[in-house]
Amino acid sequence: MQRVLIGSVLTLALVGCSENTAVSGIVLETPNSLVGTSLNGAIFLAWSDNAYVNAPPETFLEYRIYSTSYSLDARLCGEEWSFEGSTIAPEFLVSALENGIPRCFVTVSVSIDGFESDLPQPWADTPRPDARNVIIWAYQANQAMSGFRFWDDVNGNGLVDPLELGTVGDGNRTDIDFWVDRDGNGDFWLVPERAGTTIALYGADPIEDLTSIDLAPETGYSALAITAVPMYGYVFQMDEGDMHPRFGGLRVTHVGQEFMIFDWSYQTDPGNPELSIHGGLPAAGETGVTVTRR
Repeated sequence: MQRVLIGSVLTLALVGCSENTAVSGIVLETPNSLVGTSLNGAIFLAWSDNAYVNAPPETFLEYRIYSTSYSLDARLCGEEWSFEGSTIAPEFLVSALENGIPRCFVTVSVSIDGFESDLPQPWADTPRPDARNVIIWAYQANQAMSGFRFWDDVNGNGLVDPLELGTVGDGNRTDIDFWVDRDGNGDFWLVPERAGTTIALYGADPIEDLTSIDLAPETGYSALAITAVPMYGYVFQMDEGDMHPRFGGLRVTHVGQEFMIFDWSYQTDPGNPELSIHGGLPAAGETGVTVTRR
């Protein structure tokens, strides 16, 4: 997700959502700090509640949310805006979206007089598929279930079909994105396998949820194996041979003696790094847990 440029015609394209120039009536503050979280077929939006908090008594009516298309290359919102809904809370779930299709969002505050606030900086985001509680085994414990591939274009049509996502398979295959190795100390390692597949640690600390992995980092990827540590996040960058890298997110939830459990997400839009709070890529966390490569 990311903040974007606003088109010059945006204020003309919105029906009932334009920069307010009314000389009478009450116009509330513009909502601050609009942010979004990429989800499976949905985008969760949140913003500061300043418009309600700072409004004169009994003047706040609601927030309204609008969306339009978004050009990832031009970093521009489209011109035809649609009304997504309204809410009195400083958050909103935009659902029933197609995965891999970028959208641009704005939210405005509305006074009891019906006037909308000025437009905030738009927010662009892209929904993507995910899955929870996936079990994968260490190669040494169950080779046939020790490999994983985010997307395998089985039918060769170049489109991401549901049954082609999140495949657990044989760790001995060379066309998987990674396999899980267990060393002599019992530590688990995520080992990139397929040519062009690299991995990066997401941030220096454990993450709260899979959705904490939002924007894939630009650097820090390596084809070297990295330790799988519970509650830490990882980002995979994969080369599909079309000059547009694909990105997948992974959060380890459990590491046992023979298997591990993880959540994953995958961005179906080629070259789009949106997976669902930005972070650096140091190798050791401040918690005392060390994530290493080999």
